[in-house]
Amino acid sequence: MGLFDDLKKKVNQTVNANAGQAVTNAFKKATNKTETITFAKLPDTLEEFKALPQAALTSPFDTAALTVLALCFYPKDKQLCFDMLDAIKGPRPLSQQEKSFINDRFMDGKDYVPRSYFVGATPQNDYTPSEPYSIKVKENPYSYDNENYAKLFITSGGADSDRYVTLRFAKDGKWYLWEQYLLPDIRKPESTNPWA
Repeated sequence: MGLFDDLKKKVNQTVNANAGQAVTNAFKKATNKTETITFAKLPDTLEEFKALPQAALTSPFDTAALTVLALCFYPKDKQLCFDMLDAIKGPRPLSQQEKSFINDRFMDGKDYVPRSYFVGATPQNDYTPSEPYSIKVKENPYSYDNENYAKLFITSGGADSDRYVTLRFAKDGKWYLWEQYLLPDIRKPESTNPWA
C-alpha cells in the first residue's frame, strides 16, 4: 500500500505541475491585453462578495479587480475589508504585517485611493466612480515571466503610472492574490485643495 501511495502522490504532483505550466503558457501567449471587469452593484456583505461571478477566481484579471473592491471597504468596515482580502488570498491569508501596512496607508484619511481605480474616478470629481462600477486590468509582455504568477496593472485616476498586483495560480485552478501595490499616494481630491 505504501508503494502505491508514493506512486499516486508522484503522479498527482506531475499532473498538477503540468497543469500549472499549461495555464501559465496559455496566459503567456496573450500580451498587452486589457480586460474591463464590471460590477453591476457593489456587495454589502462578505457573502455577497463571495457570490460575485468574479469570485470564482478563474482569471487573474478577476482576482485583481476584486482586490480593488475589497480595499474600498476599509474606510467603512476594516474587518470586512480584511475578510474579503482573505477570501481572495486563499490558502495564504493576510499576515499581521500586511494588515499593519494597510492600516498605515489609510491613517491620513486617504479613503479615496482604492476608489481611484474605478473607471471615471478622478481628482476633479473627488474620485466618484461611474456606474456600473468598472475596473480596467492590464497585462504586459512580462506579466507571466514567473511560472504560476501573474503581474497585472491597474490605472488610478490620480496617478501618472499604473499600479500592480501579483496573483498566484494554485493547484485548485484558481488565481489567488499574492501581493498588492495599490495604496501609494495619489493626487488629492479637488475638494481638499485649498487653491482650487
